[in-house]
Amino acid sequence: MWETCTTGRRNGDTVENQEDLSPERILAPPPALHWLRVSGDRIVTGDGPGSEVLLRGVGVGGWLNMENFITGYPGTESLQRAALRASMGPESCEAFFARFTQRFFGDDDAAYLASLGVNCVRLPVNYHHLLDLGSGLALLERAVDTSAARGLYTILDLHALPGGQNQHWHSDNPTHVAAFWEHPVLQDQVTEWWEAIAGRFAGNPAVAGYNLINEPASPDGDVLAGYYARLAAAVRAADPRHILFLDGNRYGTDFATFARLAQTLDNVVFAVHDYALPGLVSPTNRPRPTSRADGGVYPGTTRGEWFDRDVVEQTFLRRTEFMTRTGTPVWIGEFGPLYTGDPAADAERYALLRDQLEIYDAHGAGWSLWTYKDLGLQGLVTVPPDSPYARRIAGVVAKKKRLGTDAWGGTDRHVRDVLEPLEKLVAAEFPDFDPYPWGQRRWISRLIREILLAEPLVEEFAACFAGVSPPEAEELAESFAYRNCKRNERIAALLRDGLS
Repeated sequence: MWETCTTGRRNGDTVENQEDLSPERILAPPPALHWLRVSGDRIVTGDGPGSEVLLRGVGVGGWLNMENFITGYPGTESLQRAALRASMGPESCEAFFARFTQRFFGDDDAAYLASLGVNCVRLPVNYHHLLDLGSGLALLERAVDTSAARGLYTILDLHALPGGQNQHWHSDNPTHVAAFWEHPVLQDQVTEWWEAIAGRFAGNPAVAGYNLINEPASPDGDVLAGYYARLAAAVRAADPRHILFLDGNRYGTDFATFARLAQTLDNVVFAVHDYALPGLVSPTNRPRPTSRADGGVYPGTTRGEWFDRDVVEQTFLRRTEFMTRTGTPVWIGEFGPLYTGDPAADAERYALLRDQLEIYDAHGAGWSLWTYKDLGLQGLVTVPPDSPYARRIAGVVAKKKRLGTDAWGGTDRHVRDVLEPLEKLVAAEFPDFDPYPWGQRRWISRLIREILLAEPLVEEFAACFAGVSPPEAEELAESFAYRNCKRNERIAALLRDGLS
């Protein structure tokens, strides 16, 4: 499939999962999953009263599309897989990823999500799983069936496209260029894959819809809108019934060129991503309750801007203005703060999450929290630091933090002496240079932290697995099984409250 490698004992805010308390033992039979469609600004199952369905769930990032902050590697998924193959050897590498795919999300995970009251999962998929289309489609079908058995709809999300649909690591892009938009042959290939996916799931109501492209970032928004129109036509020819979820440009935030799509496409949801800045900025050095060196205060000031519940709500309304204006459903494809391990800071992050959930509920918006499972930065379920896998890579994870190689949850505070001279030089020599999508400083950070420093660190990550036998590789992958993970009960309680 890949060319490189084919309620328990409490512990802080987490609960260790015990076999005798597995969630499937306490769940009622799952509800029937009916066909969904868009009617005006709502998603419904029929025409009568009570047919409205508000899709609220969790994104299962890190499984069929791996991300560096979720599973601990530096750089991109493809670089990681190639390095592990070289370090472990083909047999151990394949054993690890086969077991990882089995364990990261299974029936226990779906049962736990259902026990919280959510009704859907958003399933990010890397295009590499579609290179062998038969096995890739079978893998997606297994994921859909696992969720459906627990009463959960699945939104299939193509999260990483060949060439990179955006400029960052989560599209498995090792560069800073979104080359997908420059090569028609890549667009042709993705169109064919979506036709195949649509053909496979055309008769399956457990699929809520197709999220055609995650967080596209095309410097020319008209190019994206034109490709969406082409892709929608191809999918509809194979499957006229399922909902299409279309992320906005500039990482799910910009709908400026989507007016014609709203006029010509039906049964469509325009998906926005709604990350709140104070939940993302690294919170350190808090001399007083409303001030930290790097911001990240809630309520308080982050990067010179005040944030409280009203500001978060106004930001949400601004980001969803296109949906309100076009009379289409409001659905938040991704949102959620990062957690730090600092109890005071994290209490503010939980307050931010609570406020967002209440705001969405007040405005009738559906949502998908990011993300389900990781090493502890953002996950509802986390792999504990004393697990065999986490212990093995602990040194590399510490070095990643020091060098700030992860864009998500990382900080540049320890490499400012490297970045600041470059920032000043570029600003002085090229004052009008404004690289898409986020300007000079983010462009420099991407090149230095996430590429120049991350790539050699990939080799150090892979060296942690040198000499691992196939059985040992499988044991390491078992660290990601639900029974070996911990639940963040603070997040779970907020979800339950928001869904009740």
